[in-house]
Amino acid sequence: MGATSRSPRLRLISSEALDEVASGVPSSGVQTFQEEESVDEELVVRARRAEMPAFESLYRRHAAFAFNLAVRIQGSSADVEDVVHDAFLRAQERLPDLRDSSAFRPWLGSIVVRLVRTRLRRRKLLGALGLTAPEPVEIDSIAAVDADPEARALLAQVYALLQTLAADDRIAWTLRYVERHRLETVAVMMDCSLATAKRRIARAQRFLTEHFVAPFSRTAE
Repeated sequence: MGATSRSPRLRLISSEALDEVASGVPSSGVQTFQEEESVDEELVVRARRAEMPAFESLYRRHAAFAFNLAVRIQGSSADVEDVVHDAFLRAQERLPDLRDSSAFRPWLGSIVVRLVRTRLRRRKLLGALGLTAPEPVEIDSIAAVDADPEARALLAQVYALLQTLAADDRIAWTLRYVERHRLETVAVMMDCSLATAKRRIARAQRFLTEHFVAPFSRTAE
């Protein structure tokens, strides 16, 4: 199966399947269309004038995106409501810092990424000290409703492996192959250079290649 086709099953076997790693995951709707950007731009301008209904509208438009992003990065819904709440509070406080008013969604995503990264690093440190157990992966929170048992098993294996990686590598790979963001967007959301984003994705991919039960060798593009 080619990399441009779509299937309800998670596919990790062939080298052509990396872009389909999220086939067992419901789409997050990461494509931002021009008309959506225009609406966001208008709402951001109004919200900067302290028009509360405008920011409430931004919340309604992007809360599901923020929630799904946090869940898929960390592999569970634990504390995600708090993460999303804090992300929107920070977005509201820092709205004057947003340079491109039409880019609210990826900017919000970068805030979510930072908050989840902090949480992942803290939990990994506590785990290294023997103070907490690894957080269980919640397949029901990640997988598409039509994902078959094989797809769910593969997804569980991928997330179990991702839990052992450094937070930055884990997040970069998830943004690229689960959330299906372009490399440029991954770099923006992680506040790093494109080259750094590629290196992080490649490191995670090499680890998966070495430890996954099937061949897994395509390099980040």
